[in-house]
Amino acid sequence: MTARRVVAFGGGHGLSASLRALRHCAPELDLDITAVVTVGDDGGSSGRLRAERGGLPPGDLRQALVALAGDHPATRRSAGLFQHRFAAVPEGVRRSDATDPGPAVGDDPGRDGAAPRSADGGLAGIDGLTGHAVGNLVLCGLMELLGDPVAALEHAGAMLGAVGRVLPMSRQPVGIEARVRGADPAAPDEVRTVSGQHQVAVTTGRVESLRLTPSAPPACAEAIEAIRAADWLIFGPGSWYTSVLPHLLVPQLADAIVSTSARRLVTLNLAAEKETLGLSVADHLAALHWYLPELKVDLVLADAKAVGDPEPVERAAESLGARLVLAPVAVVDGTPRHDPAALGAALVPVLGADR
Repeated sequence: MTARRVVAFGGGHGLSASLRALRHCAPELDLDITAVVTVGDDGGSSGRLRAERGGLPPGDLRQALVALAGDHPATRRSAGLFQHRFAAVPEGVRRSDATDPGPAVGDDPGRDGAAPRSADGGLAGIDGLTGHAVGNLVLCGLMELLGDPVAALEHAGAMLGAVGRVLPMSRQPVGIEARVRGADPAAPDEVRTVSGQHQVAVTTGRVESLRLTPSAPPACAEAIEAIRAADWLIFGPGSWYTSVLPHLLVPQLADAIVSTSARRLVTLNLAAEKETLGLSVADHLAALHWYLPELKVDLVLADAKAVGDPEPVERAAESLGARLVLAPVAVVDGTPRHDPAALGAALVPVLGADR
């Protein structure tokens, strides 16, 4: 049986969940997995490296590589190393005596880690490494050494025994800007421009429009090739405005997505994020049509509990040409997170079905 070629679009934790789910069903379906990752991150460790070194922000690319890392103990250890984030030097400890780095600094609520702060709001024992993920530094080093992001990602994938391929949506970083109503709580009806992926992600206003800077970044040629050769394209889950929709705003990617013979699947989120507060589940699907009117979708996958009344979501799916499939894909503890095993089980009959 010929391998089914699947291309998953996104960034951050949403794409990671999708890739882990695909890994669960890959052995049964013989999947050939490619991740196409947004390159607009400007917060935390990625933002610092982007500002200081230039090049692509590495955090979302790192997350995708780790999600596809092989199962051998050595590669799992390497994946853990990629995720390790340098802690701040404990206060009162001289750097020359700092043999114990203290507790690891976890991911902050944003897309990538940020340096920890002391009680007075200042940076706590910060040095040049504090808050950086090891994998971010490795990817930056490989990109500088090899001179090409795709070559760097291929090499990092080999280091992790990745069972799929990770590609950037563009070889150059992009900016994300949004026109937001009520970004300032004191002026709820005022519309202003919010710049930067991080600021858009945490805005408390309602996003009314989205754009990239530059407006037409060159698409990664290898990503276009993967889309044209794919059997399935998967969008979501993930931050809708900062992870999913940006792919539709790259003209060459949008053309490839529309013109490919691949079938298209949208996996819906389990709960609204800050950037999508006020958007219903059906509105998420309407946004896809708004930014790429030619887009046709075959299937929309959603969790029944998250959807609630399925009728408006079914209508929104039908407006894209899609059928709604409901399945229990959330973790059992009630938090709005996809369970990779459950999502993978739901994907098996979908991706395995003949046309």
